[in-house]
Amino acid sequence: MAFKNHLISITILHIVLLFPLLSNSDPRKFCDNTPHSNFCKATLSKNKHDNGTIHGHSRFCVNQSLYITKQFNSVLKQHLRPSHTRSLSKTSIYALQDCRSLASLTLDYLSSTFRAINTTDFLSTIDTNQVQTMLSATITNLDTCFDGLLEAQPESNITQDLKNHIINNTMLYSVTLALFTKGWLSKPSHKRYTATEKLNFGNTRRLIQLGEMGIIINNMVVVNKNGSGNFTTINDAINIAPNNTKVNMGYFGIYVMGGVYEEYVVIPSNKMYLIMVGDGINQTIITGNHSVNAGWTTYNSATFAVTAAGFVAVNMTFQNTAGASMHQAVALRNGADLSAFYNCSFEGYQDTLYTHSMRQFYKQCDIFGTVDFIFGNAAVVFQDCNIYPRQPLKGQFNAITAQGRTDPNQNTGTSIHNCSITATNELISSNYMVKTYFGRPWKQNSLTIFMQSYVDSSIDPAGWHEWSGNFAIDTLYYAEYNNTGPGSDTSNRVTWPGYHVIDANDASNFTVSSFILGDFWLPSSGVPYSGGLI
Repeated sequence: MAFKNHLISITILHIVLLFPLLSNSDPRKFCDNTPHSNFCKATLSKNKHDNGTIHGHSRFCVNQSLYITKQFNSVLKQHLRPSHTRSLSKTSIYALQDCRSLASLTLDYLSSTFRAINTTDFLSTIDTNQVQTMLSATITNLDTCFDGLLEAQPESNITQDLKNHIINNTMLYSVTLALFTKGWLSKPSHKRYTATEKLNFGNTRRLIQLGEMGIIINNMVVVNKNGSGNFTTINDAINIAPNNTKVNMGYFGIYVMGGVYEEYVVIPSNKMYLIMVGDGINQTIITGNHSVNAGWTTYNSATFAVTAAGFVAVNMTFQNTAGASMHQAVALRNGADLSAFYNCSFEGYQDTLYTHSMRQFYKQCDIFGTVDFIFGNAAVVFQDCNIYPRQPLKGQFNAITAQGRTDPNQNTGTSIHNCSITATNELISSNYMVKTYFGRPWKQNSLTIFMQSYVDSSIDPAGWHEWSGNFAIDTLYYAEYNNTGPGSDTSNRVTWPGYHVIDANDASNFTVSSFILGDFWLPSSGVPYSGGLI
């Protein structure tokens, strides 16, 4: 496959394990190739009601996952009873609340998965990608829950009690994902959506043009701090947005006029297909200062958090002003599937942009930060963005990315394409030495690619930094392709087994259509896009 000049993109990154074909008589043999083979065999031995196929076992595991997730949710509710929380710290309560919210999302994902596969052994490409994304997110949700508990109270009885649930649940989710990968990803698609199906909009709703995309807006409200709009706060506008809308009903629009909005914005999963438009970077600013050092978990330190599918933001700035000394402090946390940010700015220090989970896209955005400032476990593409390493605390180094893939079957990874990596003036003029790297492996199967981007001299010649000793250096996948600039020289890069300098043919093996499907469309949203994602 040939690349077309500089416009070719590596989009969402998959490493899919290819397993040998098995007879239907003993699909448990597949367990030998899963991350938890003994657990897989023990689980499948309990399945007495399927039809002896990999699909039957997959449906069984989804049902089992639903059951144990409901149990886990009940345990969390017990720990959050007032009689139990009186003796807990604020951070511990927040961590438990995070776990409960994440478990609720997991129940939604598993329920949607079961509906998708319950009566068929064949899915379209679009539906297959969506299910794999949801199953990938179930694992990420548990990882996030446990990370928060460890931040809050690593040695407490509650953490130790929940740890056992989390370990067993993670193994079952992993087996479920592996079985689905075997049963459905290897099957050819029996349906392709047409352009008419993707659009499915009538002609009665008005169309607004936002750069290269057109989005149908069914209703729009205005937020203005001076009281001249419909609302003075962003959260009030979100609250009146319709619940559980379908894309063919059109987007609900919120126009946020210029100003500084000091509020913590949450867009829950039921506020789907919402578009938020500001007056421009540094004109419409949403700002906060929650941080781990101030008693929050990383997950709930976010100034702006969204989990609703199809979310779009345009011409806005998202800030966390806690500062480098307050450690983890998130400006944006994004777990919204098929979400997109155009011409936005994300400003913070450590952990600025939390690409938590699901599929997401950033176009012509600015990202400022220090340690691990683009992190998470989503399927995410940054294209035509400006990435600005800032000055960290003395003794720290900058890692632009900390990708958190934990399971080899997750369809997650970070793609940095046609971007510019340039140190800020404060970093350039720092009175102490600061090293900056492309990234480091937050989790075991971390996956990140920098391609066709400009890299200034602030990037250390080694390019990448370890997390701790030899952790993950042979299971990660880090790659560079055709970057330019003084920091792009790969002759002195790390020599880890998982690091690669790739050519066009190698890069094509990681070019997949999970994010952009068909003729440059954002799937499910009906949003035409022609920005070179090929």
